[in-house]
Amino acid sequence: MQFFELVSGLRVNFVKSRIGGTRLSHGSLRSFADILKCDVMGSPFVYLGLPVGGSHKRDDFWNGVIEKVKTRLSRWKSKCLSLAGRVCLIKSVLSSIPLFFMSLFKLPSGMADKLIRIQRDFL
Repeated sequence: MQFFELVSGLRVNFVKSRIGGTRLSHGSLRSFADILKCDVMGSPFVYLGLPVGGSHKRDDFWNGVIEKVKTRLSRWKSKCLSLAGRVCLIKSVLSSIPLFFMSLFKLPSGMADKLIRIQRDFL
């Protein structure tokens, strides 16, 4: 880390940093965290808005996507939108939220049905 700081001219903020590892015991990970004076990262964790370390086949993994779609819809329900406006919002916005997750993980068919049902009810 000191070499990185010297080469880049940047400083690592260990108060904001966390350490995580795979195939390491919690004790080893804790000793590394003590050396670096940072926290140990739990699993699963969120990176760039995507959960990492969870099973993408489970429904609770996709509940965040469902909640984002429902939150976005709750803002629009109070507005008077034409049929064409609702179709445009579904195609442009509501479809893009799950696409971000689906760029890395396969969407279970049950979740796909749930998303389609939410979109159909909005329409």
